[in-house]
Amino acid sequence: MGSEVAPRDAAENLPQQRLKPTAKGIAAQDRAREYARRSMAPATLRAYRSDWQHFSNWCAEAGLEPIPAEPSTVGAYLGSLGPTHAPTTIRRRLAAIGQMHRYNGFPWETGGLEIRATLKGVFAEHGEPVRQAAAIRLADLRKLVDTCDDGPVGRRDRALLLLGFAGAFRRSELVALEVTDVLPTPFGLRVRIRRSKTDQERQGAEIGIPRGQNPATCPVRAVEAWRATLKHRAGPLFRRISKAGSIGRDALVPDSVRFLLLGRAHLAGITVPAGDRLTAHGLRAGFITEAYDKGVRDQDIMDHTRHRDHKTMRGYVRRAKLLSESPAGKVGL
Repeated sequence: MGSEVAPRDAAENLPQQRLKPTAKGIAAQDRAREYARRSMAPATLRAYRSDWQHFSNWCAEAGLEPIPAEPSTVGAYLGSLGPTHAPTTIRRRLAAIGQMHRYNGFPWETGGLEIRATLKGVFAEHGEPVRQAAAIRLADLRKLVDTCDDGPVGRRDRALLLLGFAGAFRRSELVALEVTDVLPTPFGLRVRIRRSKTDQERQGAEIGIPRGQNPATCPVRAVEAWRATLKHRAGPLFRRISKAGSIGRDALVPDSVRFLLLGRAHLAGITVPAGDRLTAHGLRAGFITEAYDKGVRDQDIMDHTRHRDHKTMRGYVRRAKLLSESPAGKVGL
């Protein structure tokens, strides 16, 4: 008992002055910030950087301090975005401001009254329904594939569209695929996904792509044809191709998938309902919708699409059921 130190004595033994970080401490803090930065998907990080630059420039023009920012400053900034920016963009910019504060050791609370009240007012006055990505159903996928010829661009686009649909890939996952990530087997393909939006810890995932029943829409045949054209055993699977048809070394970027899809949709004469938009995410939404219509179990769909949140996956299904299972169609009108 006599050798024990009472809490009060221990407190008295603590340094009375605040210590200054040493080089070791500063290095450890920098390393922790770098790990935190890497925890975000590259696309999210790019968006946050752009958002922070926008906020910093606005503060410079307004004569206000961007960091640490007063709640009134953040509220004023959000209010300035209301008439010209979508709610999703405003929320993301607010998230970017918060991330920058946390990384630099400043307290941050998005739920403060001033910020919450401003957001509520902005969305009440300027909010609009979120435009959903139109699900690309199998019939439209066939039309898209029919526009692809047997040249290098056509083979690449056919493989990208069919693999993107069959694997329910996000566009960032598609362009990140390496040749060595796609492993042929007698029954189809094993595809390794190194990292995705919901896999920030880089544990990776692997999915199976079986051979299709229809040769024209078989993702395995399409990938095999593209790899025979590519003739590379390593490096990016989906690459840029020059106007002369020369296959480059660089991978496509996520926006390339969107432009590719829009171009093919134009050639195929595909349009989407008013209020929807045609995006690469439509391949993922289309797969989920088709799988549900074919009676595939929710859990099997989620395992294949790498969804963690059942509610998110069911959102696609709910849209698919709006007409097919609407009570209004069952009352005898």
